[in-house]
Amino acid sequence: MKSILLIGQSNMAGRGFIEDVSPIYNEQIHMLRNGRWQMMAEPINPDRHVSGVGPAASFAQAWTEDHPGESIGLIPCAEGGSSIDEWSMDGFLTRHAISEAKFAMETSELAGILWHQGESDSYGERYKTYKDKLLTLFKHLREELKAPDVPIMIGELGHFLGETGFGKSAVEYKQINQVISEVARTEGNCYFVTSKGLTANPDGIHIDALSQRRFGLRYYEAFSKQKHVFDVLDNEHEWMEKAANRELTKNEKIFVQSTKFALGQLSFEEFSINLSNVNESK
Repeated sequence: MKSILLIGQSNMAGRGFIEDVSPIYNEQIHMLRNGRWQMMAEPINPDRHVSGVGPAASFAQAWTEDHPGESIGLIPCAEGGSSIDEWSMDGFLTRHAISEAKFAMETSELAGILWHQGESDSYGERYKTYKDKLLTLFKHLREELKAPDVPIMIGELGHFLGETGFGKSAVEYKQINQVISEVARTEGNCYFVTSKGLTANPDGIHIDALSQRRFGLRYYEAFSKQKHVFDVLDNEHEWMEKAANRELTKNEKIFVQSTKFALGQLSFEEFSINLSNVNESK
C-alpha cells in the first residue's frame, strides 16, 4: 500500500464544513488512527473538535481512480495554528509526524508528503526566515524517513487572506507565497500547488469545503504529473459531480449504514433492514 503524510496547519487538517460537500466513501482509502489502518471518513485529521474537510480526501479519491484495485493510506499529522517554528527539527510536531510516518512505513510505502502551512507566519516579517526553516524541515524529514526522493507538494496560501475575519491578521501572506514558490522551484522533487480561485469559510482564514475538494485535485495533479500546478484545472467541477454520483461498493454501503446507526441517525430496526437490503443487493 502507498501512503501519504499530511503535515502543516489547519488548512491541511481541514476546516471545511462537512455538510457542504458530498461525502467520499472509498474502501481503498485508509487513514492511520490509533495505530491501525481504518477506512477513511472525514474528518481525517481531527486535531481539533472543529476539524472538517481538507484536501486529502479528494487527493486520495483521485489516486484510486488512477490505481484501480490498489489502496492508499493517509497519515494525518497537521496541527491547527502551528507556526513554522513549531515544525523545527526537534519540535514535537515534527517528531510526532516522523514517528507516525515510520510506523505507517512498516506496512506501506511512503509515496508523498502534502504540506500546507504559513498563515501563522504571515505577519511580523516572519517571511524573511521562512525559506530556510522550510528547507531545513524538508531535508530533515527526508533524512529521518530515509526517503531522499519523496515528492513534497506545497500548497499556496489562500488569496482571500488579509481581508476579513481572522484572515485580516495574515497581512504578509503574499510574501509567504513568494517564498513557497521559490522553495518549490529550487528544491528537488518539490511541487507548487496554486490556491487560485479558492474561497474561504466566513472566518476569512480557512478554505471552505468545496474549495478543499478542488485543492486536493490540484495536489494530486502535482503529485501524479510531478509538476507545478499554477492554474485552475479544467476538470475540477466535472470531477466533483462524478465523485458525488459514484456508485458505492457493498462494503462502503455497510460502512455508511453503520456510521448512521452509531450516530443515532437510524434505529436498530432501520439499521437491520437497511443492512439486509445491502446484503441482498447485487
